[in-house]
Amino acid sequence: MPDLSSLDTTRNRILSILLLCLVLVIWQASPVLFKIPAFILPSASAVAVGLWRGLSSGLYLYHGAVTLFEVLAGFALGGFLGLALGVAVALNQRFAYFIYPYIIMFQSMPKVALAPLFVLWFGLGVTSKIVTAALVAFFPMMINTISGLNSADKDRIDLIRSLGGSELQVFTMLRLPSALPFIMAGLEIALALSLIGTVVTEFLGAESGLGMLMQSMNFMMDVAGSFSILIILAIVGLGLNQILIIIRHRVLFWERLGRVDPAADADTAAARPKAQQTGSALPASQK
Repeated sequence: MPDLSSLDTTRNRILSILLLCLVLVIWQASPVLFKIPAFILPSASAVAVGLWRGLSSGLYLYHGAVTLFEVLAGFALGGFLGLALGVAVALNQRFAYFIYPYIIMFQSMPKVALAPLFVLWFGLGVTSKIVTAALVAFFPMMINTISGLNSADKDRIDLIRSLGGSELQVFTMLRLPSALPFIMAGLEIALALSLIGTVVTEFLGAESGLGMLMQSMNFMMDVAGSFSILIILAIVGLGLNQILIIIRHRVLFWERLGRVDPAADADTAAARPKAQQTGSALPASQK
């Protein structure tokens, strides 16, 4: 008997490919049918030629590698700092009382608007792009971490504490498993924002990178080349997101097993030693 899930997956992939082909056909025909100038909307074939020219010459590969490094470095830095500060705020009420108002204040500021200052302070190299990417990745990671750690069931926390569990056990057995879905969602948002922040900062001033290259092509009215870079950026974003999805499936293994609440095991794990102690204290006639 055929596997229904595999059939659904195959059908969805076929539909996605057909949709892509339809979009390309409409794109190719639109400049001719509606008499749109090439400097406004180039045809799909012209963009494909520009994409092949940039890839074959190695130009896109070099600048793409620079942009990818800036995105990953900023994402790693901002994600780590956001995770660390989120844990500190969620677990320490006194620290949260003093620091959280400033977090809200800086969160309301348009982070991309600070990119010109970062270019002025850190120069045209990769440092200004990494700082911008880290800044835009920091806040969604921190907010999701705080929300996830605070989502743990209070009754279960009290249960583990009443059974002699330490705060470290409460964190590792209950708070962290409950927060993992929030943290993974924060990582996905932070990664997308890191890519956007990096490219925007490259627009403002850079020595290399896809954003700088796209800005140069706009000045030269190479619209087909600019579209080809947009396609590369979309593919890079999709690829990075797929990597995070794979990591999510491995980290949140209980989702694949059909379990909704992993923290429920903490109750059983915490109660088992207590039950064993109670059972051992019973008289031999009652065992």
